[in-house]
Amino acid sequence: MAKNLLYKTHWRWLLFISALVVFIFIIYYSSRLIKNIAKEERQRIEIWAGAITYKAQIVNETEHFFNSIRMEEGNHATLLAKAIKKVTEADLDEDLTFYQDIITSNSTVPTIIANMKGDIDAAVNVPDSIQNMKNISELGHEREEYDSLKLTYYAHDYVTIYYKQSQIYYDLHTVIDNLLQSFFQETVINSASVPVIITDSTQTQVITAGNIDSATINNPTALADRLDVMKGDNEPIVLDMVDRGRCYVFYEESSVLKQLRYFPYIELGIVLIFIIVAYLLLSVSRKSEQNRVWVGMSKETAHQLGTPISSLMAWNELLKEMDVDPSVSTEIGKDVHRLETIAQRFSKIGSAPVLEPTDIIPIIDDFTSYMQSRIPSLVSIKFNKPEKENLVLPINRYLFEWVIENLIKNAVDAMDGKGAINIDIVEDSKHVCIDVTDTGKGIPNKLQRQIFKPGYTSKSRGWGLGLTLAKRIINEYHKGKLFVKSSVIDHGTVMRIQLKKQKNKD
Repeated sequence: MAKNLLYKTHWRWLLFISALVVFIFIIYYSSRLIKNIAKEERQRIEIWAGAITYKAQIVNETEHFFNSIRMEEGNHATLLAKAIKKVTEADLDEDLTFYQDIITSNSTVPTIIANMKGDIDAAVNVPDSIQNMKNISELGHEREEYDSLKLTYYAHDYVTIYYKQSQIYYDLHTVIDNLLQSFFQETVINSASVPVIITDSTQTQVITAGNIDSATINNPTALADRLDVMKGDNEPIVLDMVDRGRCYVFYEESSVLKQLRYFPYIELGIVLIFIIVAYLLLSVSRKSEQNRVWVGMSKETAHQLGTPISSLMAWNELLKEMDVDPSVSTEIGKDVHRLETIAQRFSKIGSAPVLEPTDIIPIIDDFTSYMQSRIPSLVSIKFNKPEKENLVLPINRYLFEWVIENLIKNAVDAMDGKGAINIDIVEDSKHVCIDVTDTGKGIPNKLQRQIFKPGYTSKSRGWGLGLTLAKRIINEYHKGKLFVKSSVIDHGTVMRIQLKKQKNKD
C-alpha cells in the first residue's frame, strides 16, 4: 500500500511538472507575441510622430506663404489709400493716369466713401448689406474694422474714405486657424490610440489632449506626474507652431498595449484557477466515492457479523451449562461483547454519531485491561489514571473505543512485539489530551502527515485505513484533533488525542 501511495505521489508530481511546463510555454509564447505587437506599435508611433513633425512643417510653410499674400493685400490697401489722396491733392496740369489706374483696378479692398454728413456716396467690394446703407453710422460696431482717410477737395468740403484689409486676407486668416486647429485635433485623435498631451513652452499649460482622463488634465499635480511618466517613456516632440510658439507633444504607448502586457498573467491566473477548481472537484468526488464505499462496506460488515455473534452467544450459554472451566466462558463472553461493539461501530459509519456526556476514565481502563490479555506478553500497557475520579466529555463510546484500539494496535506493531505503552491524560482550561506513548521505532518527520492518509501502511498486510478512520472520528465527529505530538527514531512516538471540554450550563 505504501508503494501505491508513493506511485500516486509520483503521478501528482509528474502532472504538476507537466502543468508547469505548459504554463511556462504559455507565458513565453504570449510574452513573445506581446513583444512583436509592441514592436509594431512602436513603429506606428514613430511613423505617427514623424508625420506630426512633417505636418507641422507644412502648416508653418503654409503660414509663411499666406503671410506673404496677407502682406501684399495690406500693401494694396495702403497703396489704394495713397492713390486716392494723391488724386485729390494733385494740381490740374499734373498727370494722374497712374493713380487713376490703381483706383479703378481695386477689386479686392473694401472701400466706402462718405461725405461730410456721413452719407455714403460710393462703396465697392463690400457686402450687399453695406451697399444698401445710406449713412456710415449704420455700420455700427463694424466701423471699428475700417481705417479712414479724410480728403478735402474744396475750402470747407471734404470726404472720408473708409477701407480695410481685403476679404481674401480674412479668408486666409480663417484658413490658417482651421488648419492649425485641424492639426491639433488630428494629433490628439490619432488612429494609433496613443495617449497625447500638447503643452505650451512652459510644459504646464495644456493646449489640447487626447485619450487622457479629464480628471488628470484638471489636476496640476496629477498632470505633472503624468507628464513625467510620458517623458520617461518617450522624448517629447518639439514643435514651433503658428500663433502658438514652441509646443511640446507628450505621448506614451496605447492602453491596448498596456493591457496586452498583463494578458499572459491574467491567462495564467485563469488557467490556475481552472486547474485548482478541477482538482478540488475531483478530490471531493473521489472522497465522496470513497466515503460511499466505506459506508457500504461498514454496514454490510455489521450486518454479516450479526448472525455469527448471535450464534456465539448461544454457544457460550451452552458452555456455561457444561462442565467447562468458567474462565473460558468468561473470556469468550468478553470476546463476544467485543464483537458486538465492533458491529456497533461499523453500523454507525456514515451516520452522524450521537455524542453523550461520558466518563472516559473507566472506558480507557477497561479497554487497556481487555487489550493486555490479547497482545504479546512482552508488551505492557499502563494507564496512568489522573487524580480526579471521573472525567466527563461529550463522546460516542463505541467510536472513541475504536480510536483507542487503533492507537494501541499501531503502537504494538511499531514495537515488533516488545516494549511498553503508556496512556496519560493531560488537562488545561479548555481541552483534555490523551497521550498514547510507545517505545517503538518512531516515525520520520516526512511521514508524520502521510500516516493519516488512506492507503498508507508500513505493514505487509492491511488496508491502511485504521489511522485514517481514527483521525476522522476525532476531527470530524468529535471536533477534536488527532496528531503526532512527538516522535524520535528508535525511541518511540507520542500520539495525542485532543478533545474539547464540555461547556458548563448555568
